[in-house]
Amino acid sequence: MDNLKLAKYWIKKGKNIQCQLCPNNCIIPEGKIGNCKVRKNIKGKLYSLVYGKPCSVAVDPIEKKPQYHFLPGTTAFSIGTPGCNMHCKFCQNYEISQANPEDIPSAMMMPEDVIKNAIKSGCRSVAYTYTEPTIFYEYVEDCAKLAHKKGLKNIFVTNGYINEKPLLDILPLIDGFHVDLKGFREDYYKNICFAKLEPVLNTLKILKKNNRWFEIINLVVTGLNDDLNVIKEMCSWIKKGLGPDTVVHFSRFYPCYKLSDLEPTPIETLEKAADIAKKEGLKYVYIGNVPQEDNTICPKCKKIVIRRKYFDILENNMIDGKCKFCKEKIPGVWN
Repeated sequence: MDNLKLAKYWIKKGKNIQCQLCPNNCIIPEGKIGNCKVRKNIKGKLYSLVYGKPCSVAVDPIEKKPQYHFLPGTTAFSIGTPGCNMHCKFCQNYEISQANPEDIPSAMMMPEDVIKNAIKSGCRSVAYTYTEPTIFYEYVEDCAKLAHKKGLKNIFVTNGYINEKPLLDILPLIDGFHVDLKGFREDYYKNICFAKLEPVLNTLKILKKNNRWFEIINLVVTGLNDDLNVIKEMCSWIKKGLGPDTVVHFSRFYPCYKLSDLEPTPIETLEKAADIAKKEGLKYVYIGNVPQEDNTICPKCKKIVIRRKYFDILENNMIDGKCKFCKEKIPGVWN
């Protein structure tokens, strides 16, 4: 295999290797791959199979990530490789997230090429996205270091399923996290995502403790995680554990992958979820994947500080990170 990269975060376990990058903590025999399909035991060492091999490359509006309080109106050079450490039944990118690297056409794009293309495209940031960036950790790390050297910011669009040590190590390189909190019940994570909830909550606590910018998205799936009582419990946890300024997006589910027989989330359900979040004390709550304006409202004067529809900024009333009408500071990354 060409372009192999020695992986980080693993130990020897007899004749096997234990990967310690994410909570799956895979035990990988010689010649086999881990749960994510992109980390392989080759002669007693663990290698990444996707370093420098993105299968998805695009210039996206930052609002598409979605990051609503992060350099609004700018673009992010977005890359993702095959593989994932979860197996969500609703995954919209399952063709690449659940594929073996050898089965997906990939570009050869080393970190230097990523940054050159980002600058050439006029992007203000690089986003590690489409699949789970944790599984192409070494690629993210090297790209992110070069991005900072060239004045670009880095965005980690993640399911939050990463062990504490690698998360803490990558924190200084990432300017914005987008964390997918898929539900608020362990059985939902187990049966729908084939993962565990607690490590994701721990990731959010670590980001908060280390003062990193992050926004949360919750895909509301019809009949599976749309119980409004559970959503209320989740919002209460966010308010108490992460703070009232935490940005939360409720996103509409559309039939996909192994859940193609379900109905799209009723917009009314999303509106109820958003109302619950606001009543629980969260100041910045949004509804995604719906054809309507999704505006940022100043919590003090109640005027629109950022008016947006889909991925377009229609109006921006922010000055130096503050509402121009009443000077209220709005949390986010604005410069």
